[in-house]
Amino acid sequence: MDQIRNLSLRKTIFFYMAAALFCSFLLSAVLARMAKQTQMQIWWHYVDEEAYYEAVEKEGSSYIADLPRPDPYEMTHADHFVSELCDFLQTYAILLLSMAGSCGAVFLFYQNKLRKPMEELAQASKMIAANHLDFSISYQNQDEMGRLCREFERMREQLSQNNKLLWQTVEEEKMLQAAIAHDIRAPLTVLKGYQEMLMEYLPSEDLDVGQAMEMLSESGHQIERMDDFIEAMRKLSSLENRKPTPRMITVRELEKDIQAELSILEKEYGKQCVLQAAESEGTFYGDPEIMLEVMENLVSNALRYGKQQITIMVKANHAELRICVRDDGDGFREDAEKITEAFYGQNVKDSLKHAGLGMYISRL
Repeated sequence: MDQIRNLSLRKTIFFYMAAALFCSFLLSAVLARMAKQTQMQIWWHYVDEEAYYEAVEKEGSSYIADLPRPDPYEMTHADHFVSELCDFLQTYAILLLSMAGSCGAVFLFYQNKLRKPMEELAQASKMIAANHLDFSISYQNQDEMGRLCREFERMREQLSQNNKLLWQTVEEEKMLQAAIAHDIRAPLTVLKGYQEMLMEYLPSEDLDVGQAMEMLSESGHQIERMDDFIEAMRKLSSLENRKPTPRMITVRELEKDIQAELSILEKEYGKQCVLQAAESEGTFYGDPEIMLEVMENLVSNALRYGKQQITIMVKANHAELRICVRDDGDGFREDAEKITEAFYGQNVKDSLKHAGLGMYISRL
């Protein structure tokens, strides 16, 4: 049965038709013989038995006795009808049974070879049109319809994979946009702080020209940071594809950049930040923009949840840069894997102000 089920469509229809015609010929022969015998029994009732036996005794090589066909008016209505029916069956039984057998063969061919795969393909087409791809085609025969179903299943899997990739791309773009908005906020906060300081202290002449120029220089540096960051993000399709642009940097230079931003963040949050940097004059190879972004995310997080004082410890050498941020808050209630997920937030109120990307970006 497995071999028959896995035959090709051409071989299967040939097999069904041959079997149907053979059965039709065999059945028609049996039916014609039975009709002949029934007709002879009816005719025997209307034959002169004495004359018939005399004729049989005279049979020879040139003479064969046979039952004569009674005239219609000699037979009863029922016998005449049955006799005519037997004539019809002897003449047309093979034709009728052959047609019936062929129709049966076609019906069985459709039921066994076409109906199930066609129904599955029709249902699969409707589901694909409705963008429902979480299904599978179960027809696995090794015939042409089986190959068609497997190709259709391969197409469905590819469509499902393409949809997942498309959805992933959309999510990555969404994440990238959120990250740009998130990381550009820190330089803007610094610029806003310098602007407020200049507007507050310049009219009262509490700032000298050197301090004002230093603030303007640091503001220009923050603007350059935003330009570089936006240009880098513009070329990316996801955060994971961002490439560092390292250069030689000194520990003192990194410490100065961190301290410049801490002075603004302290004023915004109203909390004290203490920077502890190791005494070192060495240089190392790294991307200062990425370092500052990580530091800003960690410090901003600490300032939101800390109570009074934030401590930032920086230690760097040619092989390693370590930035440790500590606060006096309650600490995280989740493990490290949880808090570094994208869009993580400990409460709804916090998520209204922050996207929950700082720790995720820092981890990347």
